[in-house]
Amino acid sequence: MNSATVPEPRTAAALAARRHKTEAALQRVHDAITRIRREKAQVSVAAVARRADVSRTFLYDNPAARSAVATAIAEAGEHRTRILANQDNEPEATWRERALNAEDALKAAHAETLAQRTRIGELLGQIRDLQAEWTEEAIQRITTENTTLKQRVRQLTADNRTLDERLKAARSNLRFQDRRVADLEARLSADLTDQDTK
Repeated sequence: MNSATVPEPRTAAALAARRHKTEAALQRVHDAITRIRREKAQVSVAAVARRADVSRTFLYDNPAARSAVATAIAEAGEHRTRILANQDNEPEATWRERALNAEDALKAAHAETLAQRTRIGELLGQIRDLQAEWTEEAIQRITTENTTLKQRVRQLTADNRTLDERLKAARSNLRFQDRRVADLEARLSADLTDQDTK
């Protein structure tokens, strides 16, 4: 008798523990579905199983869990259908206005592109003109002429300095000759005076 009555409390405790575990898992499933809806994420068996930390088998085998997931998926599908329907019912004028705005923007972009290409062509033409005008030979010739002119300027500067020194020397000689002539004139005048007195 005693051996027959001992297992009953253990079986009841095991059943209660299994029931409690199932209820906790169901609560996690409901919480996971609520979080997924709040985050506006896609409801699926895999997402609910991952969020609720339960197996997919539990979601398929447990009638309450299977019903909760199926209802959530169906409601999410209806919600997406309503959103698509609302988008389809937008006024046609809005789409026409967007199309016209896009067309205007495209025309402006084409005009700007054409203007930029024209400007680029003008600049490339100027570059080609400059390259054609200043060839390597022309640059070399101008450089040589510049060097020659610099040497000529140095030579003329030296010649000018020499001529200036000669001019100063000539002026000095002229002053000396003027003094000598004046001295000779004074002597001649004195000699003539002496002869007249004799």
